[in-house]
Amino acid sequence: MNISLNLPEKFNAADYFVDRHIRANRGHRVAVYCRDRKFTYTDIQIGMNRFGNGLKSLGIAMENRVALLLHDTEVYPMTFWGAIKIGAVPICLNTLMRPKDYKYFLQDSRARVLVVDHALLDVIEPIRGELTFLERIIVANGPVSGKDDLELASWLPAQASELACAPTTPDDPCFWLYSSGSTGQPKGTVHLHHDMVYATETYAKQVLGIREDDICFSAAKLFFAYGLGNGLYFPFGVGASAVYLPERPLAETVFKTIEHYRPTLFFGVPTLFNNMLVSDGKLNGVRYCISAGEALPPDILKRWQERFQVQILDGIGSTEMAHIYISNAPGDIQPGSTGKPVPGYDARIVDEHFQDVAEGEIGTLLVSGDSAAAYYWNKHEKSKETMLGGWLNTGDKFFRNDQGYYYYVGRSNDMLKVGGIWVSPIEVEACLIEHPAVLECAVVGAPDEEGLIKPRAFVILNKGQVPSEALEKELKMHVKTKLAPYKFPRWITFVDTLPKTATGKIKRFELKDNSFEN
Repeated sequence: MNISLNLPEKFNAADYFVDRHIRANRGHRVAVYCRDRKFTYTDIQIGMNRFGNGLKSLGIAMENRVALLLHDTEVYPMTFWGAIKIGAVPICLNTLMRPKDYKYFLQDSRARVLVVDHALLDVIEPIRGELTFLERIIVANGPVSGKDDLELASWLPAQASELACAPTTPDDPCFWLYSSGSTGQPKGTVHLHHDMVYATETYAKQVLGIREDDICFSAAKLFFAYGLGNGLYFPFGVGASAVYLPERPLAETVFKTIEHYRPTLFFGVPTLFNNMLVSDGKLNGVRYCISAGEALPPDILKRWQERFQVQILDGIGSTEMAHIYISNAPGDIQPGSTGKPVPGYDARIVDEHFQDVAEGEIGTLLVSGDSAAAYYWNKHEKSKETMLGGWLNTGDKFFRNDQGYYYYVGRSNDMLKVGGIWVSPIEVEACLIEHPAVLECAVVGAPDEEGLIKPRAFVILNKGQVPSEALEKELKMHVKTKLAPYKFPRWITFVDTLPKTATGKIKRFELKDNSFEN
């Protein structure tokens, strides 16, 4: 059931997440730690106001789009909130893409301004002359390259530090996130000004119990939904602090960051947690770890709690819902389960006719909650397919047990039918990863010599393990003895890496169509 926010008719998210803290005498509190620097809420407000005024000087008005291609530094909240405060719409772009992808994002969104980290200029240069709608590039954290570009570090101080909020409402467009393109072109997912407030009031407050003295550290980056909540609007929602790591979140770097800043809430993905288990380090100060992006194997959870005595709260969210809507909760963790609906969200599991399935049966998950995106930009048919009135079709396959816990079994197009029986790749992967030789794995369907689909596993071995025919047989037998025999992988391919999205999800479609190059 939705929770009423009782927001005023005139409402601006930047005022709520930044200016409100200044009015409440919290301006001195640290909002962001980054590279041994710290920035208070007052610092962020001044940067936000200067950026908003700078955009206005460039002719940017309400509802104009401003693309952000930035690493995680203090620049992110200043530019994100600054655009929102004048009623413009920031678009958070994935920093791991290729020039052709950025051409698509910038052309599709018709962004008039791009704020790009200097370290990422190389991916923009090849397409600079092909961007029909882009009028200005602002370069952060380094010098400009184009003659008409603006250098943020010298341009920002010249702008006024006072800025009035645009007369937006809770239902105005606020920010975009581009969804994964695993089933076609990425979709511009349009979120409204109240969406971040709703996700904060529900998941952040009622599941995590986030508070003003928390320090949030998200290995998941700010450019996608999970990281944006973890590192930006959750801490800013309560006047807490965020730790930013601009570099790639390798296990060693993450442990060093935790040791240095002693965060209380640590957000990661299963792959990272697994890599941390085979690395040296401590979690001093961390009261909860949070996992999303991919189902958390029970074996990783078990080993993590045995080593660190810190719970991992596994949950599932989406770009369309802004953040997590089903989650395990402190003191209520069911290994292998995604948990129960977050207060403020409802969930249903339905068949192909959108009728509720019986308890324990697999179906498609529908979810409802007021952080849901309004629509996909310029994707009317896709919006109608996904946004079903008050319900959102996640495209994820789930079942619910008799205690009300939800279990993820894969995307609709990831499920395998072996001998007429559905097989979840998640279940087979969780079984394989229990074997001491296996570090990571992915399971997809592949045709046998008769054209029938059977499970195929791609396996990354732990250090010291060597691929062999004997080990392959051992892993197959391990699954046969733990699960129903028809679920065992008929082929095992040993690899060094697996293709993944920015959120840590395995790109199974690349493994299915043999486009993956190890």
